[in-house]
Amino acid sequence: MNFPVRPFLFVLFSLTGGLSALAQSAAPIVKPRIADTVRLNIFADNWFKLYINGELIATDSIEFMPHNVISVEVLPEYPMTIAVMARDNADAITGKEYNHTRIGDGGFILKLGDDVVSDPSWKAKCFFFGPMSGQEEIVKHVPIPADWFATDFDDGGWGTATEFAESAVRPPNVFHDYDFDGAKFIWTEDLDLHNTIIFRTTIERPRLKARWHTGEPARRIEDLE
Repeated sequence: MNFPVRPFLFVLFSLTGGLSALAQSAAPIVKPRIADTVRLNIFADNWFKLYINGELIATDSIEFMPHNVISVEVLPEYPMTIAVMARDNADAITGKEYNHTRIGDGGFILKLGDDVVSDPSWKAKCFFFGPMSGQEEIVKHVPIPADWFATDFDDGGWGTATEFAESAVRPPNVFHDYDFDGAKFIWTEDLDLHNTIIFRTTIERPRLKARWHTGEPARRIEDLE
């Protein structure tokens, strides 16, 4: 009796080259420990999402209010490209918040481990401006590149971030419960009228090599489609 072979098995074996060949070529597995991780603290007024080396690492769980700090453990690998989209809570048509009655303000700060901090050396670009007085258009939207978080994204034409004092950003009291020593509040030039910002930076640590090896990343079903 002949049994039909399901099509996805052919896809699986064609992609892997066979399980035996994959097992023979794999390097020894060395698992990371929790001691290998470092703490990442992030505050954004009002919201952010953050990628490291092209992978989504953290997203602000509260889109608007109350202001909060996100703190997660990260397994660092270098070179490390950090890409952040930070967004003030501005209406896309009016550029205002609180039922279109007020102009909001932004601000972003980050600390990873002991010495990776946000500062004015980071690349920064605004993609949503407004409200703009005396202009025919109240707001201006610049298309956001689909691959803005990729490690090989070209940000060579971007400017750098602007540093702001803590008193200008006015973080909530809970901010002081977290370690942001050495980090700077950054945005583009205008805290009030620049509403969606993308920040990028790459940290090179050529002497730091990961001691762990967990094999090739597991393929997800969406990768096989």
